Amino acid sequence: MKCIVGLGNPGRKYKDTRHNIGFMVIEELLDRHQWKLDKKKFNGKYSMEFSKGEKVILLQPQTYMNLSGESIRPLMDFYDMNTEDVLVIYDDLDLPTGKIRLRQKGGHGGHNGIRSTIDHLGTKEFKRLRIGIGRPTTPIPVVDYVLQSFSREQQDDVVSSVKKAADACESWFDKDFLEVMNEYNQS
Repeated sequence: MKCIVGLGNPGRKYKDTRHNIGFMVIEELLDRHQWKLDKKKFNGKYSMEFSKGEKVILLQPQTYMNLSGESIRPLMDFYDMNTEDVLVIYDDLDLPTGKIRLRQKGGHGGHNGIRSTIDHLGTKEFKRLRIGIGRPTTPIPVVDYVLQSFSREQQDDVVSSVKKAADACESWFDKDFLEVMNEYNQS
């Protein structure tokens, strides 16, 4: 069983904001496979599906970003999942818009959704897919920047990175994560 978690904030107000790029990847996967987030439990919306013979859970925590771990941990406990079967997708200020990077473990890097996930899982050793949102080019607090929509100039890069991230997730359905990392961290 694999679990792909897209981090973001619930509600229409946050739908197309930089902080919700993890949700965007989940939505891309749902659209591609004609799946639906038809279950509500564990402070989240999720879907349990099959791909290439393996059970796959897609999760969008509904706790707001800073409490994401409060949704991930109970779902993992209920389905008796190990951290090596979880991939968390989130926005990264330190990557340019349009870039993605996969890692097997790491710190929170100041990202409160990842900090919450680390706290609730009790480990830094879980797979991550970081999607670049770039840093603000104007003097704006980071908290305001991540809650804004992408600029018109960034739209093509955002669409490309969401599709590439979804491709990487699909590759992980039947390949070793190191192999997926080597393939998708090249570009």
